[in-house]
Amino acid sequence: NMNFLSGIWWSLPLVLVWTTPPVTSSWWYMGAVGSSRVMCDNVPGLVSRQRQLCRRHPEAMLSIGRGVAAWTAECQHQFRQHRWDCNALERGQRLLGRVLLRSSRESAFVHAISSAGVVFAITRACSQGELKSCSCDPKRKGSAKDSKGHFDWGGCSDNIDYGIKFARAFVDAKERKGKDARALMNLHNNRAGRKAVKRFLKQECKCHGVSGSCTLRTCWLAMADFRKTGDYLWKKYNGAIQVVMNQDGTGFTVANKRFKKPTRNDLVYFESSPDYCIRDRDVGSLGTAGRVCNQTSRGMDSCEVMCCGRGYDTSRVSRMTKCECKFHWCCAVRCQDCLEVVDIHTCKAPKNTGWISRT
Repeated sequence: NMNFLSGIWWSLPLVLVWTTPPVTSSWWYMGAVGSSRVMCDNVPGLVSRQRQLCRRHPEAMLSIGRGVAAWTAECQHQFRQHRWDCNALERGQRLLGRVLLRSSRESAFVHAISSAGVVFAITRACSQGELKSCSCDPKRKGSAKDSKGHFDWGGCSDNIDYGIKFARAFVDAKERKGKDARALMNLHNNRAGRKAVKRFLKQECKCHGVSGSCTLRTCWLAMADFRKTGDYLWKKYNGAIQVVMNQDGTGFTVANKRFKKPTRNDLVYFESSPDYCIRDRDVGSLGTAGRVCNQTSRGMDSCEVMCCGRGYDTSRVSRMTKCECKFHWCCAVRCQDCLEVVDIHTCKAPKNTGWISRT
């Protein structure tokens, strides 16, 4: 079985199982066996437009599953040194729903990276011939010119426009049902995520001619590694702009007039984030008790910041590492196994270790 971090797994190509926490953007959770109509009608939380797309493109649902795996891993990578580490997906799936119910920076990032993950997965599936409804980019044909001269379009250019079109239709369908501020915020951040993937589309070429002289070139467009999209959206998360609804309820204006108006590439949010220091179901926080911290860091992963001033415990552990590595001609690196003793620092729990109760 192929197990995904986000609670998705499938054991056979025709058996797709998806566990479902009740969250506002539950489009990525689906599960059923059999015909596309039976499968799609049994997916909880889909709006009618999403069910129509599911029935029409059942093979795309498997690609979306791969997209979920990609964005989940990327979210956890980007937040690995922060109090909220995106691992609510693993350790308490209902908590992610609580994060998304808030209009915070974290919610903005999750919407953007998840939308980007669907674009990436659908586009890749098109290039690999896995979907009946699309293939390589049909616009990349004939000859063209760049700074290096003339070239011929060849190979298989990633059909990013189809990936964006499908993701917009499927992911945005739920938000388009609502007209409130959160729906507008989610639509904005979804779009920013889709645009981020296209931003890193790059031209790759192969030379032809005598001894590879490049008298002729064949080129195609390819998506960059998803990490580039994740790094870009992480910068946008750190520079996210707090907004309020304008008076006629059709768009945003900055909450603080000293800041610039958000562009279509920026992430936006309404509510300030909680500190995520303690376990709190209502805000989707698992707290930082037991989290590993860096004693020598001055950043977000430092013991002072990660542990919220509660202090930390230190334990000495032994582990095997590779050491005394030497390069041998040609072409191997041989290392010895060494026993290393290191100190691991973990955040102390607050005096009250249970969930916060607001009743």
